[in-house]
Amino acid sequence: MAKKDLNEMSFLDHLEELRWLLVKSTIAILVMATVTFFVSDFIFNDVIFGPTKADFITYQLFCDLSHQLGFADSICVTDMAFIIQNTNMEGQINILVWTCITAGFILAFPFILWQIWQFISPALYEKEKKHAKLFVFTSSILFFMGVLFGYFVIVPMSVNFFATFTVSDVIKNQFSVDSYIGMLKTSVIACGLFFELPIIIYFLTKLGLVTPTFLRKYWKYAVIVILIVAAIVTPPDVVSQIIVTIPMLLIYEASILISKIVIRNKDKANG
Repeated sequence: MAKKDLNEMSFLDHLEELRWLLVKSTIAILVMATVTFFVSDFIFNDVIFGPTKADFITYQLFCDLSHQLGFADSICVTDMAFIIQNTNMEGQINILVWTCITAGFILAFPFILWQIWQFISPALYEKEKKHAKLFVFTSSILFFMGVLFGYFVIVPMSVNFFATFTVSDVIKNQFSVDSYIGMLKTSVIACGLFFELPIIIYFLTKLGLVTPTFLRKYWKYAVIVILIVAAIVTPPDVVSQIIVTIPMLLIYEASILISKIVIRNKDKANG
């Protein structure tokens, strides 16, 4: 479909553009999902179930850090005493399919961002359209940083906490594979999207919906929410909570800074 001027596009034209965005993004996800299918053994054995092993790199690094900070073996992992099991007839097939689709979404994310940019670009000024590559590159880097943060920090801490938490010695931890992979996917995708906060704030500020003053005013509430999230996803020890809290606070502070820059540039343009 040929691009039209924004003022000439009807509501149905916008819907057609949105439809093609969804179609192209879906195709990209399916293509990347197909690619991941051929390396599914590596994805499951080394990536997905990596945090279930006591020698996972994150556990080793955190153990070394706890020693350096004088916390003895407070967060050292020596054994993962739990079982992951499948309880559904078609469970493993479903897990394979949806895991490949999730991996396909993560890998196709830069292309999806490009499609989103193509969709919103008619509403932007010419000088803003020139930043397409920067937008896609920056957003992709932030997303992948969030995914890595979720995988190497949030997921291992959650696995360690839930694997060792018991209300009685009578109860043994045997987690369903759906529950485990669901937790992993949620943590990874949520962190990836959270790291997009600076980009979201940039556009909200451009639209006049958010200001640095507004973000600073609610800073203390943001800190409380972040601390609550950190307390939920980490074991009950100070080191783990600090490791999770600091990057999230830095992301929020970066969002405030970006909002200030947008407002400053807007004032210069109007002045």
